[in-house]
Amino acid sequence: MRHDEREHVSLPSAREDAARAADAAETAQTRSPSFRLAFTDTEFLLREELRPVRLQLELLKPEMGLQEHNIESTIVVYGSARNIEPEQAGELLAVAEAQAAENPDDPKLKDALTTARRIVRHAGYYEQARRFGQIVSEAGQKSEKRRCVIVTGGGPGIMEAANRGAHDVGALSIGHNITLPHEQAPNPYITPELCFQFHYFAIRKMHLTMRALALVVFPGGYGTMDELFECLCLIQTGKARPMPVLLFDRAYWTRIVNFEALVDEGVIAAADLDLITFVDSAEDAWNAIRTHYAYTDLLPADGC
Repeated sequence: MRHDEREHVSLPSAREDAARAADAAETAQTRSPSFRLAFTDTEFLLREELRPVRLQLELLKPEMGLQEHNIESTIVVYGSARNIEPEQAGELLAVAEAQAAENPDDPKLKDALTTARRIVRHAGYYEQARRFGQIVSEAGQKSEKRRCVIVTGGGPGIMEAANRGAHDVGALSIGHNITLPHEQAPNPYITPELCFQFHYFAIRKMHLTMRALALVVFPGGYGTMDELFECLCLIQTGKARPMPVLLFDRAYWTRIVNFEALVDEGVIAAADLDLITFVDSAEDAWNAIRTHYAYTDLLPADGC
């Protein structure tokens, strides 16, 4: 129900009662925490016993936001938070090379140069994730019902790159941030109205995949592995519909994860290898998604 329709309801809204409660005369009774309306009492909502309610709120708030913006479907982009854009990576490499040239026997500078070269190599992932965000967003957001909207974990690195690609073409994109012991601010390319913050990892991961048509997984660490294998497990067990799970850079993934060894050991079936597809460019990834949905109406008409 819209706010402007509430005046026609016989009972006062929660918003109206909250305003009345705020204007209550100050007495010993009204100052007591017990007198606060339960839904305006932050201390009450943060109690351990209220965890089920907080879980429900974290599920509901982003869902309402996505509905209000007509987000029909999404494409999830996972990957390392540590990647940086090519220009910045090149600047770091230039500094490392200069310092190593001046002190060629310094082991710390040698290590720094090796690290800088790796950062440059990985910066290519940032570039491809950004390009993928551009391609998908141009195809999917040409009508009121927004399809194939880019959604990420909302942080830096690959997440930033994908959100940035959508931003480049004037499209919406979603960011699902998580509160962490160390600071993680949302990247500046997320659509502000679609930038959400979560306390519970489980609810965040649920939102990342609830509307997903595909998962594009760039090289990453523990977090990326966690998200990838949870999604593979959901698809394998039939708890999620089959969808493209695209692993970017075959050389990286086959070196990091020996999928064939899992088959050899009998812990997955040979057919389970078909759940993943390796891609090496943004265009490859989008073409794989288009092929998967070629005979459905789930993609935009001009995106097939």
